[in-house]
Amino acid sequence: MESGEEPFADPPREADMPAELEIEDLIGLHDEAVLGEVEIANANLNGVWANGVSFQGCAFASVDLSGSQLERVRLTDATLRGCNLANLKAPGSRWTRVAVDECRLTGLQLRSCELRDVAFRDCRIDLATFATSRLERVLFESCALTQTDFLDAELVAVAFHDCDMTGADVRGAKLRRCEIRRTVLEGLQGIGSLRGSALEWSQIVEMAGVWAAALGIEALDRD
Repeated sequence: MESGEEPFADPPREADMPAELEIEDLIGLHDEAVLGEVEIANANLNGVWANGVSFQGCAFASVDLSGSQLERVRLTDATLRGCNLANLKAPGSRWTRVAVDECRLTGLQLRSCELRDVAFRDCRIDLATFATSRLERVLFESCALTQTDFLDAELVAVAFHDCDMTGADVRGAKLRRCEIRRTVLEGLQGIGSLRGSALEWSQIVEMAGVWAAALGIEALDRD
């Protein structure tokens, strides 16, 4: 990349975390609860139901939220490391400046959500959905996204680096200034929705047959 040239996909901004978190007693989740600058570690919260809970400046480590339902949850300046969010349902949520590292998110349901400046690293996010959500400056790095869907989602400056998107579904998605590097796209549904993204030239050539099929172009045999 030439000097002064802006990156195709903007990297997510880092979470604005306080230098030291105040460790408070974990309070029960309830409607419209607000938890600020709390460190939550090794907690079993699977099966929790709550609506409109806000977490501001919180750090989660090895927390089990599997099977929980957190409608309209708000995560701001938060970190999640080694957590289990499998089958978590969180429609209408808003995540802002969130770092998600080495977490299990199999079956995660983030429908009609807004994710801004979020980074997923070394996460398992298979069989998940981001349908009808808006993702802006989101990074997926070394993540398993097999059979995950982005149906009718809006992706702005989203980057997929070293991911496995086998069988993923992007039908109806709108992509702008997105980039895909060293990522498996085998069996991707809605290949035409990648318009507005950038891929490495080697992968573009490798997938020539896929592009041709998407455009209805048939290959001729040599004479």
